[in-house]
Amino acid sequence: MAASTFWNAIASRYAAQPVADENAYQVKLAETRHRLRPDMELFEFGCGTGSTAVIHASYVRHIRAVDFSNRMLDFARARAAEAGIGNITFEQGDIENIALVPESLDMVLGLSILHLLRDKEAVIAKVFAALRPGGFFVSSTACIREATPLLGWITPLTNRLGLLPYLDVMDATELTGAITAAGFAIEHRWRPDAKSALFVIARKPE
Repeated sequence: MAASTFWNAIASRYAAQPVADENAYQVKLAETRHRLRPDMELFEFGCGTGSTAVIHASYVRHIRAVDFSNRMLDFARARAAEAGIGNITFEQGDIENIALVPESLDMVLGLSILHLLRDKEAVIAKVFAALRPGGFFVSSTACIREATPLLGWITPLTNRLGLLPYLDVMDATELTGAITAAGFAIEHRWRPDAKSALFVIARKPE
């Protein structure tokens, strides 16, 4: 199943549901906000309905936010308009194919998306190249092998059959290893419990 087809189909339901763990979400927002500056250029891939981009927009110069679901982006644009936010550019795109100018960005957000990619290592390397020295990569990722072991057994079959969008079954060690292998230094990592997503703020060396 194409990822865009799946996410377009559930966009309305996704937009209506509350954040699963509001307290954890607020912690992640605050940690990210500590590193924001008014002159920053941000890029978010897998932006979904735009809630995080809208929250961060007033703290930076500009955000380019992409998602492969045009229905998700409809909700994102409406959310930004309702909030009076004009410095976010929403566009449909796939991080694996979209063009990023080397060393043009100050921060990249990849929230709840790395586990949906077929080649996370290539994407993390692409993010590294697009960041200026000292730039940040902020991610929050489901480590399925630890959080839901049963799903870890089933997923290889669903991936082969194409019944659902691709899912990368990884653990926290594999994820952080992929981030550091790209050249990043991990500045902050946090996880409320073993079943929660792993939140990482990594920095490109100066």
